[in-house]
Amino acid sequence: MANEYKQTMNLPKTGFPMRAGLSKSEPKRLKDWQGNKVYEQVLKKNEGHKKFVLHDGPPYANGPIHIGHAMNKISKDIINRYQAMQGYETPYVPGWDCHGQPIEHKVEEKLGTAKFNETPVAKIRELCNEFAVENIELQKAGFRRLGVLGDWDNPYLTLYHQHDAADIEVFKAMFDRGMIYRGHKPVHWCKHCHTALAEAEIEYSDETSPSIFVRFELTSKPAGLEGFDGPVDFIIWTTTPWTIPSDQAVSLKPGEKYVAVEHDGRAEIMLEKLAPSCCEQFGWEYTPVQIDGADYVVDAEVFYHLHYKQPVFDGIEGVALLADYVGTEDGTGIVHNSPGHGADDYYVCVKEGMDICMPVDDDGKFYVGDEFGCGGPFSGMDTDEANPHIIEFLRERGTLVMEKKITHSYPHCWRCKHPVLFRATDQWFVSMDKTGLREIAADQIKNHVKWYPAHAANRIGAMVEQRPDWCISRQRNWGVPIPSYTCADCGEKVMNDDTLDAVIKLFHEKGSDAWFTDEPASYLGDACVCPKCGGHHLKTDRDILDVWWDSGVSWKAVCEYRDELQYPADVYLEGSDQHRGWFQSSLLTSVGANDIAPYKAVVSQGFTLDGKGRKMSKSLGNVIDPNKVCDEMGADIIRLWVSSVDTSSDVSIDHEILARTSDAYRRFRNTYRFLLSELEGQFDPEHDRVAFDELMPLDKLMVARLTQVQAEVDDAYASYEFPRAYRALYDFVVTELSNVYLDALKDRLYCEKLGSLKRRSAQTVLAELLSMLLRDMQPILAYTTDEVMAYAPAGIVDNQKYAALLDWYKSPITFEEANEFEGILEASLELRSVVTKALEEARAAGTFTKSQQVKVKATVPAEMYELLCGDKAVDLAEFYIVSAVELTSGDELTATIEPADGECCDRCWNYRTDVATYGAHEHVCARCAAALGE
Repeated sequence: MANEYKQTMNLPKTGFPMRAGLSKSEPKRLKDWQGNKVYEQVLKKNEGHKKFVLHDGPPYANGPIHIGHAMNKISKDIINRYQAMQGYETPYVPGWDCHGQPIEHKVEEKLGTAKFNETPVAKIRELCNEFAVENIELQKAGFRRLGVLGDWDNPYLTLYHQHDAADIEVFKAMFDRGMIYRGHKPVHWCKHCHTALAEAEIEYSDETSPSIFVRFELTSKPAGLEGFDGPVDFIIWTTTPWTIPSDQAVSLKPGEKYVAVEHDGRAEIMLEKLAPSCCEQFGWEYTPVQIDGADYVVDAEVFYHLHYKQPVFDGIEGVALLADYVGTEDGTGIVHNSPGHGADDYYVCVKEGMDICMPVDDDGKFYVGDEFGCGGPFSGMDTDEANPHIIEFLRERGTLVMEKKITHSYPHCWRCKHPVLFRATDQWFVSMDKTGLREIAADQIKNHVKWYPAHAANRIGAMVEQRPDWCISRQRNWGVPIPSYTCADCGEKVMNDDTLDAVIKLFHEKGSDAWFTDEPASYLGDACVCPKCGGHHLKTDRDILDVWWDSGVSWKAVCEYRDELQYPADVYLEGSDQHRGWFQSSLLTSVGANDIAPYKAVVSQGFTLDGKGRKMSKSLGNVIDPNKVCDEMGADIIRLWVSSVDTSSDVSIDHEILARTSDAYRRFRNTYRFLLSELEGQFDPEHDRVAFDELMPLDKLMVARLTQVQAEVDDAYASYEFPRAYRALYDFVVTELSNVYLDALKDRLYCEKLGSLKRRSAQTVLAELLSMLLRDMQPILAYTTDEVMAYAPAGIVDNQKYAALLDWYKSPITFEEANEFEGILEASLELRSVVTKALEEARAAGTFTKSQQVKVKATVPAEMYELLCGDKAVDLAEFYIVSAVELTSGDELTATIEPADGECCDRCWNYRTDVATYGAHEHVCARCAAALGE
């Protein structure tokens, strides 16, 4: 009879497939989204509502997307999908950073350097434009395949005319406020890329360099050493021997003590606390010069403004200065100053009123010439090439004390990866302090912007506090020109409101390419005049804006200019490297122009690493290609991985991690399938739903629990903590639903009479669970939740076709009402763990094969007893899937297993005392007999 009764059970049935086949189904679904304009439907649904604007940080248009791109764009899509379900209008305009040296370098590689140098600037820019646009289309396809909704047909590109003009509009606003100036200062210079670099374009890595100790002979004796017979020397230490030819001063630490050590008839001046260790390195005895029977130890101030012989150029003298930046941990406590090659050196020497020597050209080679300011004996040599020659020169002169190799952190160009050098050149700068830019930016960071994670505020705050003036000019072809002119008649630099307004108008109409093709007189009109000499022959200068400026003014070019967006944006989200890049350039330009940050919140993410925590590289073979993963596993697997990891720090990914993610995906998919199997074609929420107060006790408990989980998920999304949302949902689905509640519910679902209150009560909760999980997972499993929509009852999905159009889930009870059930749930689960252990032991002993064959006798503490027998008590036998549970109040928590009373029902296999013959049905329980009567 059991097999015949199987046909009478309400067994699960659904068209929702068990196997996902994402790699094949997702592209079809994506095509449907595009054809039916799902992104536009989402905007239309919330049209007129309050806006939520996530402003897209533009990735560089340079090659196919990588897994870091995927993490970034999926994170943004998760946020936008969540906010859209909250009812916000969520326009998302993706963008691309199109200017800069990397693209120009690709064009140079394609043409060859010789031909590149002969090619007109206008043609180079045309080729750069073509390269950028080609890569944009490649990346766009990759981002769309990931399921990211956005205005892909109308993105923003930093090469658009509107963006070019916005660059100059912001430039003008800051220029008029006195924040922009032209100066001759040392900046990071890449001799390979032939351009100045800002601090944000510098990477630090270890470099092995020659370090040398050199004696600089004083031309007059310091106080107290007038009677010393031999020469007196400063002993300096440097890790850049190539800067010795441009030495102009030495700096000592004010307030520190310096000692004269006697060696070979010379008095060698060093910091007293470092002198003994220095002498040990040099192989000298530590023998301080004796004056009147005491060591010669004096304050640094004794040497202030004394002169010494320049170590390379005869007849040139340097001067001793005092500077707080002099270190007291390494070297000799005396720093040689080449102000053209170092920021600290520059400021101390400028303060002294010195002219700045710069003997190195754009290629990093010494100018040819014998006079100071040229290369002298090292004319024409590259700075690296000159190092050993300079060392040997000093050795032959007898001024080299010691040479040794050291490994130290050294700045490198972020693109070509070569070491850079500090080099004084004429550049355009943004002043951080002259008009209070640093102070206002710091206030915005601290008091007006929310940072996720919170400590990110400290990071960017420290960077803004410590950064020097921002060098915004570059010596390249592919970018937006700095709108300055040079008078051909007198050499005066020309820039004023009239010229700037004319350039803004020109760029709006023709774009920045016109700077390189149109004559200034053709668009400047009356502004084409030199204010110094009155001449009308202005020539365009060739410096371009730092690419960070270009992307940094997107708040103006995009958020302000596009009607669907707003400024300031609600949130920016990018990698942690953007604290010194886009986050900062956006902040400084927005504060510089308008005194406010361009964002209300900033989400900072880490980098993607392989499973062993290593950077990804083709040589290591550890690169994860998101396009390939989509083709093999599906985009939803990548999306689920993104949601599961703490992106606020560096995250690992490899094939093993993705395999584990696939296992987690199957758990979610199987849960959806089970829920659908008991609802699809069987449950109409409008007619079959049971009100909360009429639900079975166990079902009320589950509604209370899903309400608590929903609150946790809601808060996690709102706080941009995706892994907290993922973990809450995963634990709920796997631990609480699959292993506990849904398992306990199967008897009611399969065996109860169709349409009965008990079965509809269970289905009502399943409908709530499906409604909740659809909406809670929609930001993450964009494709899968859309697939579920086709099988879910219309009333559960708001009669929508696409998951992206759903509203956020609302529980039938409040969070406070749900918390009233917390005690009963905790007590039920605590007892369940004891019962489960007892069942396992009894099963292992061979006492029974199915839990329905037993009854449980449990003793529980009084407080727990009150909960388990109170007004919110649940049917523990159903919860634990046993025949019966008998509770006794006692001191301990124990459970024993006994054989069930009654007999086994042939239909439901439960042991009941009412098993009998009911009409034509033999050996069934009364519940099943009623169901069979139908």
